[in-house]
Amino acid sequence: MLLSLEGATVRFGGRPVLDAVDLDVAEHEIVCVLGPSGSGKSTLLRAVAGLQSLDAGRVVLDGRDQTGVPAHKRGVGLMFQDHQLFPQRDVGGNVAFGLRTRGESKGQQVARVRELLDLVGLPGAHGRAVASLSGGEQQRVALARALAPRPRLLMLDEPLGQLDRSLRERLVVELRELFGELGTTVLAVTHDQGEAFALADRVVVMRDGRIAQSGTPLEVWQHPVDEFVARFLGFDNVVDATVSGEAADTPWGKVPIPEDTPQGPVTLLVRPAGVRLVDASDGLRCTVAARTFRGTHVAVHLQPEGAPRLEAACALRDAPEPGDVVGVEFDAAEIVVLGEPSAA
Repeated sequence: MLLSLEGATVRFGGRPVLDAVDLDVAEHEIVCVLGPSGSGKSTLLRAVAGLQSLDAGRVVLDGRDQTGVPAHKRGVGLMFQDHQLFPQRDVGGNVAFGLRTRGESKGQQVARVRELLDLVGLPGAHGRAVASLSGGEQQRVALARALAPRPRLLMLDEPLGQLDRSLRERLVVELRELFGELGTTVLAVTHDQGEAFALADRVVVMRDGRIAQSGTPLEVWQHPVDEFVARFLGFDNVVDATVSGEAADTPWGKVPIPEDTPQGPVTLLVRPAGVRLVDASDGLRCTVAARTFRGTHVAVHLQPEGAPRLEAACALRDAPEPGDVVGVEFDAAEIVVLGEPSAA
């Protein structure tokens, strides 16, 4: 294992911001840490980098305990959200910074800078001023600078956070391809789930300084472990239910459930794709409260009488208008059992 956190704990004012976290990252793996503000994800990154000391536990890199090892001797690369490029240096000077501090020859520096600028899609940009670069170009230069010393582990802190959405979506695909080509081990922190799911081999969701769930993007998306993770991922159709036989009693009426669901109280997630609109005379009667265009589909917000709102996913041509009355049926294949019911 290239990186291991063992009981990593950081306290601010006595409060644990990182709470006995255990996390392993294998060589060549891309791990993205997700979580809301204050969940501890950036503190985790800083602790691995050596920018934040631990109050308990340890960080192990390549089998070596990093306790007391300063940041500049850990052999990790770190790229921040705001890039932190040196404005007084040109592009080549920024990329070569880590190579100079390691004492590489001028010829080695020039060759490595050229190689990396080609790799990140900025061939021939070594003499350009940082101020002349767009946000996306600055992001590429910061990445090249972080990769230049060939770090054992590359860490990214909200790497695409300041870029517009279309550029983020394009660059995250390029990053995934680049890291695969280089065999880079990556630990990234982001609040953007789309970015994490597109980039990562494994997604780690944090809550209150602890890991709430860890798994492949598909595992986390298809089977969020609890209500917190489900709602963090943007699923709002979450409801307490009681399983009896082959169905669950919910505020939305009887809802079909997956096979082998345990009897008794549970919390259910109904994916929007599992909320099927039918004739108003069938199923659960709902009024269309609103609808939101989401690019690939329309999110239809439904208000049943005396029950929580529901969200359905519809094709644009099939989406009803606000004020329309429709019926709702549920698809068992899109229902996930999350666990114990939430606190009142």
